[in-house]
Amino acid sequence: CKLCFDYVCFIYCKNVTFPYCLQVRKKMVEKYVREESMIRGPQFLTTLRSHTVWEHTPVKLYCTVEGYPTPLVKWYKDGVSIDMSSIKYNVQDNVGIHTLEIAKCETDDTAQYTAVAGNIHGQVSTQASVIVKSNLHTVPRPSLKIRIFPMLPEIKYTKINITFLETFGSVFGTEGDTVTLAATMTATPNLANLQPEAQWFRDDDLLDSKWVKIESARGETKLTLPHLNKDDEGVYSLRMVTKGGDAVHSAFVSCADGPPPVPGAPGAPMDIKIHDANRDYVIVSWKPPNTTTEGPIIGYFVDRCETGTENWVQCNDSPIKICKYPVPGLFEGHSYYFRVRAINSHGISKPSRISDPIAALDPTEFERLHAIKLGGKLDVVIYHNDVEDGKKVPGTPSKLHASETDRTYVVLSWKPAPYQGQAPVWYYIEKVGLSLGAWQRVNTQVPVRSPRYAVFDLSEGKQYLFRVLAANMYGSSEASEPTEPIQTQELRGVPSAPGQVVATRETDTSLLIQWAEPKEPNNLIGYYIDVCVKGSKDWGSANHKPHKNNKFVVQGLTTGETYAFRVQAINELGLSDESQESSPLSVKAALTTPSAPYDIALLACDGESMVLNWKHPVHSGGSPVVEYYIDKHRHGEHTWREINIPPIKERLFKVEHLSAGAVYEFMVYGGSLAGLGAPSAPSKAFHCDAWTIPEPGPAYDMTFCEIRDDSVLVEWKAPVYTGTSPITGYFVDFAKKGSDEWHCSNESHAVSHRYHKVTGLEVGVSYVFRVRAANAEGAGKPSLASNPVVAKAVKGTVGQTQTDTIPYAALQCGLEQSSIRSVCSTENVYLGQDSQ
Repeated sequence: CKLCFDYVCFIYCKNVTFPYCLQVRKKMVEKYVREESMIRGPQFLTTLRSHTVWEHTPVKLYCTVEGYPTPLVKWYKDGVSIDMSSIKYNVQDNVGIHTLEIAKCETDDTAQYTAVAGNIHGQVSTQASVIVKSNLHTVPRPSLKIRIFPMLPEIKYTKINITFLETFGSVFGTEGDTVTLAATMTATPNLANLQPEAQWFRDDDLLDSKWVKIESARGETKLTLPHLNKDDEGVYSLRMVTKGGDAVHSAFVSCADGPPPVPGAPGAPMDIKIHDANRDYVIVSWKPPNTTTEGPIIGYFVDRCETGTENWVQCNDSPIKICKYPVPGLFEGHSYYFRVRAINSHGISKPSRISDPIAALDPTEFERLHAIKLGGKLDVVIYHNDVEDGKKVPGTPSKLHASETDRTYVVLSWKPAPYQGQAPVWYYIEKVGLSLGAWQRVNTQVPVRSPRYAVFDLSEGKQYLFRVLAANMYGSSEASEPTEPIQTQELRGVPSAPGQVVATRETDTSLLIQWAEPKEPNNLIGYYIDVCVKGSKDWGSANHKPHKNNKFVVQGLTTGETYAFRVQAINELGLSDESQESSPLSVKAALTTPSAPYDIALLACDGESMVLNWKHPVHSGGSPVVEYYIDKHRHGEHTWREINIPPIKERLFKVEHLSAGAVYEFMVYGGSLAGLGAPSAPSKAFHCDAWTIPEPGPAYDMTFCEIRDDSVLVEWKAPVYTGTSPITGYFVDFAKKGSDEWHCSNESHAVSHRYHKVTGLEVGVSYVFRVRAANAEGAGKPSLASNPVVAKAVKGTVGQTQTDTIPYAALQCGLEQSSIRSVCSTENVYLGQDSQ
C-alpha cells in the first residue's frame, strides 16, 4: 500500500469478495499545507469502509496506517474496546495493513466500528458501520439438492387480542438510578408463528439508544435504563403490535438531579446535539437545566474528548451564555465526544451525558469519488482530482449561500466548478460589511478544502456580503458572485413569561396543567413546570427536561392534597420569568371510562344477519359515551371476534355475514374520551334463523317524561321487524319493580302513535314498563323491560323527563372554598337511576 507510493485505490473484480490495495506508481504532488506536529504522527492512508452483509456470513474491515514510530491500532465497537481474546474476532497487522474480521456475523454485530491509531506524536481514528441483515429467506446454493415441500394451506388471520397481566407504573428516580419497566401479557389466540411484536416509545419516538436495554420473550418484555439520566425523562409507551392492531400501556418516568459536586451548584445540561460537522469544526447545542431550587445560570463550559481516550479538554476559556457553541480546531479524520457543564455563583455542575461520537470529516468527500476502468476489467475508485488532466486553474464556484445563521457566525455552502486535475484544490472566503467597501479574506491561515465553511467572530445583528475563490498550485479562479446581504441574528433575550396557568383534574394522583404560550417566544425550546403544596412556598420541579407543548400531566401527586403550579419558558439564552401561579386545586379523579352497556336485544333476523340494540352504560365516567364496539362468539368456538373496526355511533347495529342456523352471543363495549369501558355481559344465545312470524318484532329505546305522582308518559321507537302486515298500534304494559305480574295500560284499544300516558300509579312506587307492537295478525314480542321509574313528581316542577339512560346538561365545576368563582364546562352525559 502506501509504503513506497502515493495513492491507494480499492479494486473490485469478478469472483473477489473483498477489496485489496492497488499500488499505483505516481509521483507525489508536493503538499502546500502541513501541520508540523503531525509530520511523524499516525496517518490513515486507507480508511475503513462500511459494509452491509447477511447474517451468518463473514465481514472484514481494512485500514492502512503509517507513522514513525510504528503506530499501535486499537479496535472499538460502539465506543467500547473489542476483546482481542474473543474467538469471535480475528485481528491482524501486516506491515501497516490492519484488518478486523468477523467470521460469522450475527444481528447484534450491527454497530459502528472504530480503529484508533496512536504513537508518541498523536493519534487518529477512522470509523465504519457494519449492518447485518437477518437472513430469513436464504437462497439455496445451486450445488445443493432442493427439497420441494407441499403447499401449506392459506393462513386466515384473525384478530389477536392482547391482555396485559402485569404492567409498569410511573417511576420517580434520580440521576444514576437503575430503572426497569416490565410487562407480561397473554395473546388470544396464542399462535406460535404470529407472536405480537413489542415496541417501546419515549414521548412517541421509537426507542433506539445505546443507553437503553430492551429484552423481549414470549409473553413478556422488559426495558432497563441502567444509568438513569435527565435525557431519559418522558412518557414511556409499550406497544404490542399484532396483525389486527395493537395494545398500548404508558407511564411517566421522572429523573431528578443527583447530588451536585458543590452545594447550590446547578443541575447538568441535557440533550447534547452535534450540528454541521466538518473537517475541523462542529457546532454543539444543548438545553439548560431547571433552576427552581438553585441560582441562575451564569454560563457553560464545553468539553471534548477523542474516541478511544479519556482525555477531556475544555474548549472555551470563559463561560458562554447561550446554549450553542462552535468548536473549531478539530483534526480531520479524528472522532470526538462532547459534554457540557453549567455554572452559577455556587459552582460548576456535573457534566451532561456525553454526545454520540462524531467524526471531523468533509461531508462532500464521497461526492468527489468516481470509478475508472483499468485494463478493461478492474474498477479503480479514486478522487476526481487524482486524474491527470493538464495544468489547469480551477473554475469559479457558484451558488454561494448561507445554510445557517446565528448571532456570531454564518455557515456558507457553495457548488464547486467541475474540475479534473491532479493538483489539490482549496478555497478562500472573503467578506465585507454592508457599510464598508473593502473585501477581507476570512481564512488567511488555513485553506478550506471542502465547499462548506463556518465564518466565526461576526458582529451581532449586522449585514455582510460573502464571496469565494477556488485555487490550486497554478493559480486562483475569479471570485464568485457575492451573496445577497446576510444578517446575523440579534440577541433578543429570554422568552416572556407564559400566560395564565389552569389546572384541571386528571386522576386521583395527577393533574393536567395548561397555560398560554408566551407573547414573545424568542426561539422557544420548551417549558419547565413547578409545583407547590397550597400554603407552602417550597417549590419543586414537576419536570427535569424541557417539555415542548403547553399541556403537561403532573404525576405522583398525593390524593386529596391541594397544589398550585407555575411555568417558565426556555430558549438557548435561559429561562423566562415565572408565570402567575395557578388557582389551587385538590387532587381527585375526574374522568373515568364508562361502565358496561347492558340488555342486548335482538330486533330482527333474516338468516344471514341480526339487528341488535342495547342500553347505555349506567355510568358515563363524566364524559359522553360516543362510540361502541361489538364482539361476537359462535357456539362451539373459543374465540371472541371483533365485528366492527370503525366505531358505532348509534345503539343499533346490523351484524352481517352470519351462518344460517348457527347460535351466536354478543358483547358490547362503550367508549368515551377517557377510553374504552368494560364489556357487557354476554347476550342471550341468539339463533340465526330467519324470522317468519306474522306478528311484529319488539319495540326498543323507551323514554319517560312528565313523571308525576300517579302517571308517567312513555315513548318508544318502532320495531325493526314489522311482521307480514303493517303495524296498526301498540300496547303498553307495566309492573311493580321485582314483580312478574304485568298489567296492560291500554288493553281495550291499541294506540296508533308511539307514546302513551300510563295512569293509576301509586305515589313513590318503582315501576318497569314494556311495549308490544300489533298488526292485523295480533300483538308481537314485548320489548325488554325498562329501567325502574319512580312515580313521584319533584317539588317545584311540572314534571320530569327520564329515559332508560337520562340525558341532561351536566356542569363540571371546580369550586374553591375561598372563592366564589367557578370554572364550568357544559357537556352532555348520560346517567341511570343509580348514578352518583
